[in-house]
Amino acid sequence: MQLTWLDSNSWLINIAGLRILLDPWLVDSLVFGNLPWLFEGKKRTLHQIPENIDFILLSQGLEDHAHPPTLKILDHNLPVIASENGAKICQDLGYAQIKTLKHGESYIFENKIEIMAIAGSPVGPNLVENGYIIRDLSSDESIYYEPHGFHCANLQRENPVKVIITPLTNIKIPLIGPVIKGQENAVEVCRWLKPQYILSTAAAGDLEYKGLLTKILKEEGTIDNFRTLLTQAHLNTKVIEPQPWATVTIDKE
Repeated sequence: MQLTWLDSNSWLINIAGLRILLDPWLVDSLVFGNLPWLFEGKKRTLHQIPENIDFILLSQGLEDHAHPPTLKILDHNLPVIASENGAKICQDLGYAQIKTLKHGESYIFENKIEIMAIAGSPVGPNLVENGYIIRDLSSDESIYYEPHGFHCANLQRENPVKVIITPLTNIKIPLIGPVIKGQENAVEVCRWLKPQYILSTAAAGDLEYKGLLTKILKEEGTIDNFRTLLTQAHLNTKVIEPQPWATVTIDKE
């Protein structure tokens, strides 16, 4: 299994001989609601768009997960597996093959992997987006992904996974509360799913952010503090800090 962090929430996952493009933001700026004065993200380094993709996997419909400029330039014949809101974005763009997954639903792709949708991040008062468990049907290779650190208690009933991809630090908006939950939340999900490895996501490795929102966001905790929390919880999960566009190989055991 190979995991390549493409910065922010974007990943290229190689599992069961398949190449999955997860929550891709690959070109242009990241802007929410066409309001660059509020928030705008830019890439310091441009990279070639990954090739030979088998399908696109979207956890949310927000721009930092279903990034419209990126989705516009990708092959619209690629299969898409998405949350309901992510699916709507792709439908509007004219994608031909879209599979929508609600919480608790699973989909088997080419008889090689199972993708299960898990309740993930709340977005607004009445919407909860998706996290995913991805399992190789021929081995123990498995991944749990939730990009904001909101982990459904139902995960306690799931079988262990080999890898978790989730935030490891907290980001809060004063007077509103957390928008990204790492630290103790990440420790808790490690207790539930007993991963061998955990990788951080949602960071800004090679990105520049500007706008009003960036001035009030507050980050709490560090990766080293998270390692200490794991030790205090008597968990042996290994922490991997991915670097942008560098591939991490997880060997079979």
